[in-house]
Amino acid sequence: MTEDRIIRVLAKDAPVKASAITAKSMVERARRIHKTLPVATAALGRALMAGSLMGSQLKEEDGAVTLQIKGGGPLGRITVVSDSGGNARGYVQNPAVELPLKAPGKLDVGRAVGSSGSLTVIKDLGLREPYIGSVELLSGEIADDVTAYFAESEQIPSACALGVLVDTDQSVLSAGGYLIQLLPGAEESVIAAVERGVLGAGPVSAALQSGKSGLALLQSVLPGFVLEVLEETPVEYRCRCTRERVTRALVSMGREELRALLAEQGGAELTCQFCDAVYRYSAQELETLLAGM
Repeated sequence: MTEDRIIRVLAKDAPVKASAITAKSMVERARRIHKTLPVATAALGRALMAGSLMGSQLKEEDGAVTLQIKGGGPLGRITVVSDSGGNARGYVQNPAVELPLKAPGKLDVGRAVGSSGSLTVIKDLGLREPYIGSVELLSGEIADDVTAYFAESEQIPSACALGVLVDTDQSVLSAGGYLIQLLPGAEESVIAAVERGVLGAGPVSAALQSGKSGLALLQSVLPGFVLEVLEETPVEYRCRCTRERVTRALVSMGREELRALLAEQGGAELTCQFCDAVYRYSAQELETLLAGM
């Protein structure tokens, strides 16, 4: 069983809901697939966890959430997709970026991502058109930007914190975070109590270093509230690519593109952007696809 989990809670005594994620294996899997260096590991890891937390909020069983982060920094574009179970996949455009630490032991994720761009959230809810919301990046640190997205695009006052600790051998030591949201009717006293809790709990990386569980993390951030656990579910890095999907993508390229592939390469080799799967097509297979078009 995966050690990665999302736990969702509701405050019994206030209009507050919250969720926390522990995702060391998810982020380590992404690091291994994409061969990310530490600052890219941290940035992609935070984005994966944000997508996972947002995906797990969907009520539609076949729903999906896509996060696109374009900050103008050296990492380039970050793309993450999560299903409604919180299982996420993603990639970063330039995984081999190296930057100086911004403080001892602190990776400069904000500079690597950049802050002169946007966070776009696409929610596929099974309707004809997906919901699309976009906000300008605040810091490129990702958690701040997710908080801004909920405030501006969905009018939900939120607090988000995400952290990835990278070991000296570049593997993922720990990864986790939380998302706290105020429900309609939250009074000023509740808002103030949440703000005090967030400030008092401090950086999420410190909590991860001490080995806190997702529930313990939420209890430390919401110490003045009585929390009821709604559910706790396993999550993982999960790619949905299949040969059938890749074949459909090849067909969608059109006859001319396929003919060019056949003439130039005598076949095709496609690597999934999200995972390490490679799909190879022989000349005969491409000719069969062309004949069926």
